[in-house]
Amino acid sequence: MARTGGFQDDDFWTEFHDFLFSEQRHAQAEELLTTSPLLSFPAGARVLDLCCGSGVFTVPLARRGHDVTGVDLSPAMLERARRRAADVGAQVTYVQADARAYEAPGAFDVVLNMFTSFGYFEDPADNARVLRVMHDCLAPGGTLVLDLAGKELLARKVTPPKVVQRGDDLMVQTDTVLDDWARLRSDWVLVRGEQVTRATLVWFVYSAVELRSMAEEAGFGRVEIFGGFDGRPYDENAERLVLRAVREA
Repeated sequence: MARTGGFQDDDFWTEFHDFLFSEQRHAQAEELLTTSPLLSFPAGARVLDLCCGSGVFTVPLARRGHDVTGVDLSPAMLERARRRAADVGAQVTYVQADARAYEAPGAFDVVLNMFTSFGYFEDPADNARVLRVMHDCLAPGGTLVLDLAGKELLARKVTPPKVVQRGDDLMVQTDTVLDDWARLRSDWVLVRGEQVTRATLVWFVYSAVELRSMAEEAGFGRVEIFGGFDGRPYDENAERLVLRAVREA
């Protein structure tokens, strides 16, 4: 039996990679970049994917002609992203860095933070700091697109344990609400033959109102909230919480 730590533990990303970054997820990213009005950027835009993982968005963005930089803390994820880019001849700059400390003032036209990659630091001030990093990395007029599972959506989807099978591997995920809905804990159990791997992630969850306030406090203007990448309202039919905001001059 093995146990991995949380999101800062590279073993976690290695062990659970196939469930977190499936080929279906890569295909979903390709489709979103093709169809979403929120992910339609000017030709040659300088794009930062902060917490890029294994290159789910960086590679297809580069293939569309954008100047793309992917930043992640995990060496294992960055190595997978580099291999994926090399396999298709995509030119992407990858940087290993903590999202709280990455510095590239005014260097990007677009900053992306996708698939609920926000809110994982234990200190709320650190999560606020990540938003300021996003703001400061944008050129004046640049756009942030931040996508996560909103608190309102999670409240109707936190269910008994979820079971996912990929080939012979089996994963069980159990979610627990903490601190009066301030945070969520996910306990994961992965069974591969005789090997059992356990991991726990705890992260802050945000309502649309809370996330808007945080973005404004980080200096963003023209903050908009959507219920999906098709630009639908954030209402009872929402599928995601997608925030779009602008660094004003």
